Amino acid sequence: MSEENLTKSESEPVPTQEELDREVKRASGRRTRRSFLVAGVAAAGGYGLYRWIDQAEDIGRQPEPLRKAFETNAAIARGVFREAGLAPTYPKSRATADLRTNGNFGLKEDLKPDGWRLQLTGIEHPERYPQYTKDVTAYEYQFEPLDLSDQPPSLTPPDPNAKHERGSEEAGVSASTLPAGTPGLLLTMDDIHKLPHHELVTEFKCIEGWSDIASWGGARSADLIAAYPPARLANGMLPRYVYMETPDGDYYCGYDMAVALHPQSLLVYEMGGRPITRWHGAPLRLHTPLKYGYKQIKRIGLIAYTDMKPDDYWTRLGYDWYAGL
Repeated sequence: MSEENLTKSESEPVPTQEELDREVKRASGRRTRRSFLVAGVAAAGGYGLYRWIDQAEDIGRQPEPLRKAFETNAAIARGVFREAGLAPTYPKSRATADLRTNGNFGLKEDLKPDGWRLQLTGIEHPERYPQYTKDVTAYEYQFEPLDLSDQPPSLTPPDPNAKHERGSEEAGVSASTLPAGTPGLLLTMDDIHKLPHHELVTEFKCIEGWSDIASWGGARSADLIAAYPPARLANGMLPRYVYMETPDGDYYCGYDMAVALHPQSLLVYEMGGRPITRWHGAPLRLHTPLKYGYKQIKRIGLIAYTDMKPDDYWTRLGYDWYAGL
């Protein structure tokens, strides 16, 4: 260091401890005021966001911004997976002999097996089929006296004295329920059995957090669609959706057509090589390993091809319509 610099450095006054303390307090005060200002703005913004969401219109028991977030997540999932992948399959030895029962919506009346029909609508030229009827809604399902002797303990028993009305569960009547006078087909289980039989051992996953591997047998929904094809739209495309509903209208689900055409989507009438039981959805239920269990409707009474996005039981109660895994 030069003599000149040394002299200059030595000539500068050295701040006292008191002066240093005052400078630290001044700097701290500036930062504290800035921090309080930023925190205040952030809190006001957060409260404003909360109020905006809280006061937004509800769509299926979800404020519209949250429902839009559900739909955005679904769009991303569709873009990534395109519902074309295959779920893992397992050897039959891995399948449980007693899949857990969960939910009895649409099952609270004993349906006579020979009194069941599958209402199928939205078909191209339905009048060409022998099962054609001018009004599928006029069909009256036949029920037996209520028997709860075999009801699993996991299910809440229905009131045997209650008068059952259509859509009497919490979500109410579906907006996609068919209007009177809807033409279509009334298929029997013999018609379903004529479709190619397929077996599948896959994992059933419940949104509650449990899962089981089960052996399923039945007809692919894609084969039903091939046998009874939908009416094409004006642009020649297939309708975008498929709607399913129980005979009493208590439970209902909507699906993208891609789900119905997926090779692992089965219309199930067997589990473990035996006919499915009432509590698993006899005589016909859906299994699709692409979706959580709440989309795998039991006791199907109606399948409708439609280009209008169908109503969905659990979506009305705040859940995701897509329900993809």
